[in-house]
Amino acid sequence: MVAKTEMIRIPHNAYVIVGDGRKALFLRNDGNGAALDLKTEQIFQNDNPPTREQGSSPPGRSFQSVGSSRSSVEQTDWHDIEEHRFARTVGDALEALARDRDIPGFVIVAPPRTLADLRSAFGTDIKHRIIAEIDKNLTGHPIKDIEKHLTA
Repeated sequence: MVAKTEMIRIPHNAYVIVGDGRKALFLRNDGNGAALDLKTEQIFQNDNPPTREQGSSPPGRSFQSVGSSRSSVEQTDWHDIEEHRFARTVGDALEALARDRDIPGFVIVAPPRTLADLRSAFGTDIKHRIIAEIDKNLTGHPIKDIEKHLTA
């Protein structure tokens, strides 16, 4: 795998996956290794409202087995759970893409936590094809800005 400080050569028809916990862009390099020309192939979006909008009631309380004291139970972070699930969905889509097409490699661009979730979602076929992993959040950037970040 290439370190993020080195120049990344992205071959023709390789995919650049740009994502976070809510959105993932599958971009295909229509150019060559020297000049990027990213084209949008697929967009995944996850409607994931904050936990406060997903829960139905306040967290519960538990009683101690000895005495009369009570403590609150930590609330489930539904938003966080859904972000992990979304990473698995993106990983499954990438696996299907790799099975259906002869793709020379993948560049994964995501914030560190999402990158970790994606790594755990990838099978060995995807892991062997990864050219580089870049820990940045470029999801909201236009494609031309993403190309600049990858060639700088």
